[in-house]
Amino acid sequence: MPLLGGVRPPIAALLCALLAVAAFTALGLGTVHEQDVPQALRDAERQIAEDAADSVATSINARATAVRRSAASDASDGSSTPVARLRSLLPTGHPAGGGVLLDPRTGRPLAASGETVPLTGVDVAALVRPDTANIAPRLVLSGSGEPRLLLFARVAVPAQGGKQDENHDQAGDLIGDQGAEERELLLVVSEKVAAPVVYGVGRTGQLVDRKGKVLATAATTGTAPAPRTDHRALPAAAANAANAGLPTGDVSGSVLGDGRDGLRRVTGWASVAAADGKDDTSGLGLTVLTVKDVPPAKEGADRTWFALVAAGALVVIAVLVTLVLWGSMQRTLLRLHLSAARLARAVTEIPGEREVLARPVPVGAFGEPGRVGRALESIRRQLLGETGPKPVRPVRRRPGARALVLVCALVIAAWGMPLLFLLNRVPAAKAVPAAVVADQQARTEAAADRVRRSLGRSCTDLAAAATALPGAPRERATEVLRREHADHPTFRSLYVLDRTGAIVLRVGKQPLRTLDHAPTGDGITQVTTSGTIPAIAAYAQIPAARKARNAKDAVPAGAVVVAEIGVNALNSLVARQGLGSVWLTDERHRVLAASVGFQAFQSLPHRGLTRLVARTEAAPGSAGSPVSAVLHEGTAPGEGPSVAAAAPLAQKGPVAGLGWRVVSAEPAAALKLAAYQLQARTMLAGLLALSVGVACLSWLHIVVVRPLRAVTGCAERLAGGDRRTVLYPVHHDECGSVTRSLELLRQALVERDRGGGRAYVASVPAPSFQSGGPPQQRRTI
Repeated sequence: MPLLGGVRPPIAALLCALLAVAAFTALGLGTVHEQDVPQALRDAERQIAEDAADSVATSINARATAVRRSAASDASDGSSTPVARLRSLLPTGHPAGGGVLLDPRTGRPLAASGETVPLTGVDVAALVRPDTANIAPRLVLSGSGEPRLLLFARVAVPAQGGKQDENHDQAGDLIGDQGAEERELLLVVSEKVAAPVVYGVGRTGQLVDRKGKVLATAATTGTAPAPRTDHRALPAAAANAANAGLPTGDVSGSVLGDGRDGLRRVTGWASVAAADGKDDTSGLGLTVLTVKDVPPAKEGADRTWFALVAAGALVVIAVLVTLVLWGSMQRTLLRLHLSAARLARAVTEIPGEREVLARPVPVGAFGEPGRVGRALESIRRQLLGETGPKPVRPVRRRPGARALVLVCALVIAAWGMPLLFLLNRVPAAKAVPAAVVADQQARTEAAADRVRRSLGRSCTDLAAAATALPGAPRERATEVLRREHADHPTFRSLYVLDRTGAIVLRVGKQPLRTLDHAPTGDGITQVTTSGTIPAIAAYAQIPAARKARNAKDAVPAGAVVVAEIGVNALNSLVARQGLGSVWLTDERHRVLAASVGFQAFQSLPHRGLTRLVARTEAAPGSAGSPVSAVLHEGTAPGEGPSVAAAAPLAQKGPVAGLGWRVVSAEPAAALKLAAYQLQARTMLAGLLALSVGVACLSWLHIVVVRPLRAVTGCAERLAGGDRRTVLYPVHHDECGSVTRSLELLRQALVERDRGGGRAYVASVPAPSFQSGGPPQQRRTI
């Protein structure tokens, strides 16, 4: 019967697996080399460009929305002059270079304000087609060649309800003849193209169009990058890549330039347009470039020799362990299998093979195989009648097969444990370049600026809505609040407080907690300092009404409109890919929002972060300055060192007095640095060696060692005179074969004892292990 499984497969698998781990060690560790500009810096520059592009897109979308909202909320009657109507339509809080009100049928301007709006090449009739809901912004050139952003909005003009005055001719151009139906005008607002906002010393940001022409440039403090010969080709190439990658979502990247004056130029680029193509920037073809010169990293130690030595040591260990297991277990088990089968054939085949029983059983000197061999030899001699049963004496336990497997596991662990916990460890302060820490701070400042801009726009838009509420009836005031709530997904609820602090109008969800009294002016406030959900609100004073209204029907004088900002909106503002964990904290360093799970008003998860935030504080009355550092302990247990930064939310504006901070922490191991890549691969090699060693040796222990120990006990009991215990083979391997042979020998010994104790020299038919049926006849001599 062929042997299935047994001792050979786990030993062969162990050898092959260890050799594979050795190959991975040589290739994986030997191919990690220190780069003069780490991949982490290139990735950070790409992400900084994405942050700047997101800021540009948000600004353009906000300005386009503000123009449309201003046109939609226009309350002028049909008798207003075009100049007065244009003055009321220009959005507040969004300074425009110029504005013009056009008749879309003729394209003739009816009123103009500010600088001349460049309309050359703009088809006004095509813009106001009925199938176009919102008119997307356009990028044009002014008469002086400067780029201008044109924002459009439809203006509905009601029919004239009163009699004409001396300005009949001018008003007639606006509304047509008396009694005419409501018609539509086109508002065009011209604005300068703003440069992208970038952070970090020595960094330059550029906004380029689809042809690669630089529209605006902004430089941070410090030495700006010197011009290069590729200053024209690079923006064009980045713009082409950004516009070509929009369908596939590949809208950002980085480029590493040549070295000069001991510095390497790193350029990041990102498309301003949204990937889904559904915002106001999709048709502009704008791309943001960020440029920074960084010093090359110092060359680290060459780890090729370490990889080769470690791989060679593992090969030696694999060969030695295999030879030990082969010599001590595999070969001896195969020898026992053959010896036991030989004795079984001697007692079951035809008579006349006395010389088979006369040949001694080779006895091993190690552990269980040696004990089984000695038991077989005793049984052979009992079959020949040379000796009788000899009970096994209890002897001092000696190391056996289990100890051998344990020693092999320890040898493999001696190679894997140092790689897993000790070797190729670099202090975080040396492994993380200073430029990477500076980029973390720059991105944290960008996150703080993103929150500040969002809260500032909330205040500005709320103040604009408040101007439409003085003396307005409750129905109209409710409609204004509903429109404001629909335009701002960040608003959880909108309500109006009277002078006593009572809610007189409300739109949206029930407020978490209202203000104790109606504040004055405009701003942002933190309503709660405890609880399960932080309550943050923007508020704006409603101006006094010019005309007295019925107190029961109008918004009360001195009222304040309040917008409660949802915490989920703040969570999405601080979250940014590649920035790690980000928290928004109040003046007492308690968490208000975060990109990760948190409890409201909890402390920062690590004392190092709290100390870092404390460093941002400056003299009383000032907002402080951003800081960054490498924390030697992670923000979570077992996380390892991290790169952290903190930045004040704002130095001016409605949130300047809140004392809020934005804090970020990125695990250093997540950065693409050669030191951490080498550390990760070293740990992986050690883990793989330990895993395959434990798996294969456990396999060997289960299928060989434990059955062998059971067979040893059965053989010793049989040699000691136990003839009653029937031996049942379980597996079709070496141990199962020995068990079958021992059962045949037990039956032969039973037949010999029944024959009066004469020596067994001839064979009997093979015994049956099937239950039922009469036992077969056996012959003895």
